[in-house]
Amino acid sequence: MIHSGIYYRPGSFKARFSRQGSSSLVAFCQQQGLAYEVCGKLIVATREEELPRLEALYQRGLENGLAVRRLTSQEAVAIEPHLSCLAAVQVASTGIVDYRAVSRKLAELYQAEGQRDLLLGRRVVAVKEHGPLKRLLTAQETFEARSVINCAGLFSDRIARLAGAEPPARILPFRGEYYHLKPERSHLVKTLIYPVPDPALPFLGVHFTRALDGGAHCGPNAVLAFKREGYRKIDFDLWDCLEIASYPGFWSLAARFLRIGAEESLRSLFKALFVSSLQRLIPEVRSEDLEPAPSGVRAQAVRPDGFLVDDFLLLERPGALHVCNAPSPAATCALEIGAYLAERSPLG
Repeated sequence: MIHSGIYYRPGSFKARFSRQGSSSLVAFCQQQGLAYEVCGKLIVATREEELPRLEALYQRGLENGLAVRRLTSQEAVAIEPHLSCLAAVQVASTGIVDYRAVSRKLAELYQAEGQRDLLLGRRVVAVKEHGPLKRLLTAQETFEARSVINCAGLFSDRIARLAGAEPPARILPFRGEYYHLKPERSHLVKTLIYPVPDPALPFLGVHFTRALDGGAHCGPNAVLAFKREGYRKIDFDLWDCLEIASYPGFWSLAARFLRIGAEESLRSLFKALFVSSLQRLIPEVRSEDLEPAPSGVRAQAVRPDGFLVDDFLLLERPGALHVCNAPSPAATCALEIGAYLAERSPLG
């Protein structure tokens, strides 16, 4: 996804970097000959009680300087013929991209500069001070650096603590599970279709996203993973689970969202409930239209009081920068986050 930033608080990192990133990412794709499409998206209200929240999103889009447009149900259906809704907001700057291709190109450009290494499969086990330098110990070797930037995603808080920082939140892993629409049913989705999100949650709800190859993805739900890299339902790590269970923020979060958490878990276990959520948007979707797709894991920072960190969390320490919360829309914002970190790095 190339996100617009419509959901985020004006002035926040997410709002600023999304607006800038949706332009810079498209420009990067144009310069490098990478496939993308700015197809726009619809955020749709399917119930009367969602209409005030949809209007609030429209106003937030205006505040964030986005090209947004109110649509009647008839106007929305003219764009998405199989859609069912009461009203919609169209966001013109939202799009889709092959982000693996973007990542490969960034790595290629980085290494083409010379004297630069891209080392994979290294697990950092310790970070020590060595005079003015940081010494990073891995299972294979030791590195020394004047400046360290930690963008370790699901493990960013652990790396920060190894380096002597104390993030004000802890990463909890939430698995997002998806389905594909079978090719013969992909015509049901022309662009991108999202429900009106619950403002109390960071998740956008089960939605439809079109792919560059013409296919369509459905999802995700959001369930607690029992392993930081728990991409499968059966994945389990005892240390990760003990860490979650010992964190007061998890229990506060669970108490506040017990019903919602139970609904998400049931939707994970029972395909019929997942399909029912999709049918609120496109009633024609049937269980037999869907086939399982790979899952993702969201690295969500949660404060000790159980409240979610709703913006990118960047910690600056002498000789180190730690990105301790960068869930979606971090892919859209990657070039902007990188520029921001480079400016603040001691070597920038």
